[in-house]
Amino acid sequence: MKEIGIYIHIPFCKGKCTYCDFISFANKEDLIEKYVEKLKDEISQKSSNEYEVTTIYIGGGTPSYIYGKYIKEIMNLIYQKYNVDNNAEITIEINPGTVSLEKLKQYKESKINRISIGLQETDNKLLKKIGRIHTYEDFLETYKQIKNVGFRNINIDLMIGLPDQNIKNVEQSCNNILKLNPEHISVYSLIVEQETYMEKMIELKEWVLPSEEEERKMYYFVKDKLEHNGYIHYEISNFAKKNMESKHNTNCWKQKEYLGMGVAAHSYLNKKRFSNVENINDYINGSVPIIQEEQDLDSEKREFMILGLRMLSGIKISDFKEKFVDNPIFIFYKQINKLTKMGLIEIDNNIIKLTKKGLDFANIVWEEFI
Repeated sequence: MKEIGIYIHIPFCKGKCTYCDFISFANKEDLIEKYVEKLKDEISQKSSNEYEVTTIYIGGGTPSYIYGKYIKEIMNLIYQKYNVDNNAEITIEINPGTVSLEKLKQYKESKINRISIGLQETDNKLLKKIGRIHTYEDFLETYKQIKNVGFRNINIDLMIGLPDQNIKNVEQSCNNILKLNPEHISVYSLIVEQETYMEKMIELKEWVLPSEEEERKMYYFVKDKLEHNGYIHYEISNFAKKNMESKHNTNCWKQKEYLGMGVAAHSYLNKKRFSNVENINDYINGSVPIIQEEQDLDSEKREFMILGLRMLSGIKISDFKEKFVDNPIFIFYKQINKLTKMGLIEIDNNIIKLTKKGLDFANIVWEEFI
C-alpha cells in the first residue's frame, strides 16, 4: 500500500498579515460553507484504497478561524474515505484570537494530535506592526487551553528579521518560548514578498529591516539557545525535541508523496506535481487541477539533492543510491566539487551536508542543483 500525506488548505483569515503572500482571504466568510462542501467533494473524489495516510496537515490561511464543526466534518470524511494509519501525525495550524476551548475540544475529538501555533513574536508592538490579530497574552491563554485539552505535541512559530526587531526582542521571545517547553519550534527568517503591504512600507522607507548581519546574529542566537536547551536542529528552519520532528514536512523533504486538497493546494503523486486553481470562486465552481510538472529522472535526482540539503543531517549517499542506483558524487561532481571548495558543503562519513557557512548561503547551494 502506498504511503502518502494529505494536506488540507483552509484559506480564510480574520485579517491579512502585512508580510503574507499565501493564498488566503479575509472578509470572505460568506464563502466558507460552500468552500467546505467543495473541499469534501474533492476529498471523496481523490480517495483510494491503495493509499495509507501517514500524515495529515491542515494549513492556511487560518484553519482555526472557521467553525470547529467544519474541521470535524473534514476529518471524519478523511477517516471514512482513506486508510489512515493508527499512528498518523495529524496537525492543524491555529492562531491565537481565532481559537476557543470548544474548538480545541472538537479538534481533539477529530483525532488531531499536533497543534502548530502562529506566535511569531512576543512583543505586542511588533505583533501589531506585522498585522497579527493577537497579543502575547492571548497566545499564553491559548497555549494554556491547548495543554489543558490534552495536546502533547505542540509547535510554536517564531519570526526573525522583522522591521524594527532587534536582537533583544529575539532573545526575549526565545526565552519566553523556552519557559513553555514546547515539543517543536519553527524559526523563519522574514522574506519580503512582492505586492505585500510590508514591501510597500519598506519601499516608502516607513519601515526599516534589520541588516543582514543583524538578522544572522538573531538566527545564530536562536540556534545556539535552542540547541543548548535540548532541541535538535534538524532542518534549516526547524528545531525539535528528540523524536518530535514534524513527520509531514520531513516526508516532503524526503520526496515522499502527498495529496493536496483545497484552493491552490499542491500535490506530488506518481512523479507528477500538480495544483488546484488559486481563484477561490473557480475552485468552488469545480475547476480541474493544473499539472505543473511531470518529473523526468534527472529532475527527480536534482530535487532529491535540493530537498535533502535542507536537512541538517544531510544526504546519505546510500539513500541516493538505493533510490536511483547511481552515486550522487559522480552525477553531481561539478556542483559538489564547486560547493566544497566554497566551503558550503562537506562530505563526512558518506553523507553530503551543509557546513555552518552553508547555512548562511543555502540558496546558493540549492541553485547549483536547479
